[in-house]
Amino acid sequence: MTRRQKGILFAFLASLIYGVTFTIAKDVMKVHIPSYAFTLMRVSGAMVIFWLVSLFLPKEKVVKKDYIRFFIAAMFGIAINMMSFLTGLSYTSPISASVLMITAPIFVMVFSFIFLKNPINRYKILGVLLGMAGAAFLILYGKTGHLSGSNPRLGNILVALNAVSYALYLILAKPILEKYNPVTFAKWLYTFGFILILPFSIREFLQLHWEVIPLSIHLKIGFVVLFSTVLTYLFNLIALKALRPTTMSVFIYLQPLIASIFAIFVGADTLSWVKIISAGLIILGVYLVNLSVKKH
Repeated sequence: MTRRQKGILFAFLASLIYGVTFTIAKDVMKVHIPSYAFTLMRVSGAMVIFWLVSLFLPKEKVVKKDYIRFFIAAMFGIAINMMSFLTGLSYTSPISASVLMITAPIFVMVFSFIFLKNPINRYKILGVLLGMAGAAFLILYGKTGHLSGSNPRLGNILVALNAVSYALYLILAKPILEKYNPVTFAKWLYTFGFILILPFSIREFLQLHWEVIPLSIHLKIGFVVLFSTVLTYLFNLIALKALRPTTMSVFIYLQPLIASIFAIFVGADTLSWVKIISAGLIILGVYLVNLSVKKH
């Protein structure tokens, strides 16, 4: 297997895990685990795993001023990002959430223009308008399957907020990502993320009745912590070493496709013309943004 083939394989595996996570996480929160308590499990589990892994690697010293950068990155990349995603997913459907998630590259382009002064052209402007139109169409008119919560419109807004927060995190975290190895970055990112979400989630967590939670839900929680959080992080890093960023960005298109197939297969959601049209507008918008990057 060539280096490029290896990169494509790991990028596909990461997208596959992300795609099925929407339905699995939704099922966990349907009855048994509130969204904030679930976020605490996900963040604390990943924090422990990355700290354990770091014990077997050469110790890397962190410059004191960079702890502030880790804190800010954790605020957008962990606290706001994960809490808004899981809370939004508890209100909306897996397919709607996966469609809205792919607006992230569009927000990355917008923040790159604002903070990094990256050039903008007609392709990017048209891409942003199409992507935002698709997101707005889904938020206003999207209907959900039987796993939806009581407020799908609020859920869609929160998932869109998650995409905005994640895009801002990518811009702010880029300098510190280049400075430290991935495990050092991850352990401090999740440590500060844990500190940030603890006050909001500890009450829900302490009120859980573990004795009535079935084994299947425990296994799904473990899947989200180990596979959806830790392994996807490592898989994406392996893929990034072998593939160009523009090639990596193509794999984000697979997430709503995989999420839709899996959700429909297990009966967790249904496909509608609103979701299809919204996905088409957003994918076209992301394509135009990436097309302009390739041209320049």
